[in-house]
Amino acid sequence: MYDSYGRHIHYLRLSLTDACNLRCVYCMPEVMQFRPRKELLQDDEILFLLCAAAAEGVDKVRLTGGEPTVRAGLVNLVRQIVQISGIREVSITTNGLLLSRLAQPLADAGLRRVNVSLDTLDEAKFRRITRWGTLGDVWAGIAAAEAAGLRPVKLNSVVTRGYNDKDVVDLARLTLEHDWDVRFIELMPLGSVSGFQESAVVPSRETMGRIESVLGPLHELPGYSGHDPARPYRLEGAKGTLGFISSVTEPFCAGCNRVRITADGKLRLCLLRDGEVDLLTPLRAGASFTDLCTLIRNGVAQKPWGHGLAEHVIPVGRVMSQIGG
Repeated sequence: MYDSYGRHIHYLRLSLTDACNLRCVYCMPEVMQFRPRKELLQDDEILFLLCAAAAEGVDKVRLTGGEPTVRAGLVNLVRQIVQISGIREVSITTNGLLLSRLAQPLADAGLRRVNVSLDTLDEAKFRRITRWGTLGDVWAGIAAAEAAGLRPVKLNSVVTRGYNDKDVVDLARLTLEHDWDVRFIELMPLGSVSGFQESAVVPSRETMGRIESVLGPLHELPGYSGHDPARPYRLEGAKGTLGFISSVTEPFCAGCNRVRITADGKLRLCLLRDGEVDLLTPLRAGASFTDLCTLIRNGVAQKPWGHGLAEHVIPVGRVMSQIGG
């Protein structure tokens, strides 16, 4: 599939649920009302939509949430997804809390890679950011992912001013001894917490400067294509790499190759735009496979060039957990 700007769209991020077992300050309010299960995509509906997306050229799927590991029957669902013709890679983004018991079953089911959210190495700060979480559970999940062969392990850190902007050096230092990809993400304002998010954005250049002031120069790695939002770097002598995702200050829209399907069955064309195409309603009304293929293809053709944060156009329809990141 190609959008109207000629970008090849073949990567789908699929949200399995809007629910989460954490309440991260940059993602959602602590008191959060999640949708009833009946309003969300069921397993057979997910497989139907993924078959249609694959028929239109999607070959890479990342499972997101909320927190995807809280969805019942996840392992069996992954096993079925990897069998869909045309899909060559299935990965997952998780907070890691349940990964210690799920990593090996997911790998056995065909999962290939995992991204784990980790914003700080400080237990007290971790609890302040996540409100509910225990850092030790995340470390156990990372160890289980490595043992299961879900490599390379990628660690995602959303840099939030006043919360963990001074922790980036310790996170970057992990790559000196571990073959991990630690990625620092600029906070993206959207939804009901957008006001807080705008004031808490830390530009990637600031994060890079803080790391270099302590750990030495960052060496940019060759081969960056623009499709992966993370610009890759390596510290001198490091086993792993660092990535910087600068959605706000240095948008990478020209290289965007993805769309999203939310847990309630909407094709979201840009993370930071409210425009969506309803897939679930026609699916439940009896739309054919060809109908769904057409809806997806026509939706992709409407994909906007990029977000409007520079013009202070902020999406307000959903918080991050309702989109899937």
